Amino acid sequence: MPNTRSAAKRVRTSQKRRAYNRAIKSRVKTLIKRFEEAVQGGEKELAVERFRVAASALDRAAIKGVVHKNLAARKKSRMASKLASLS
Repeated sequence: MPNTRSAAKRVRTSQKRRAYNRAIKSRVKTLIKRFEEAVQGGEKELAVERFRVAASALDRAAIKGVVHKNLAARKKSRMASKLASLS
C-alpha cells in the first residue's frame, strides 16, 4: 500500500505501462507464431508477408522500449534465416 500521493501515482502509472507493454509483447509473439506456421506449411509468399509484418512489429516494440533492440534484431535474424531456408 503506497504511503504518499506520489507513490500512489507511481502504482497507477506502473499498472498502465504494464498493461501496455504486455499487449505489445503479446502481439509480437502472435505475429512471430503466425510467421512460423507459414514457414512450417511451406507457404513462401505468405511467410514473406508475415515476416514483414512481424519484423515491423518488433522494430516498433524496440523503438518504444518494450523490448531491447538486440532482442528484436536477434529474433528478426532468426526469422530471416528460417525464411531463407524455405527457398
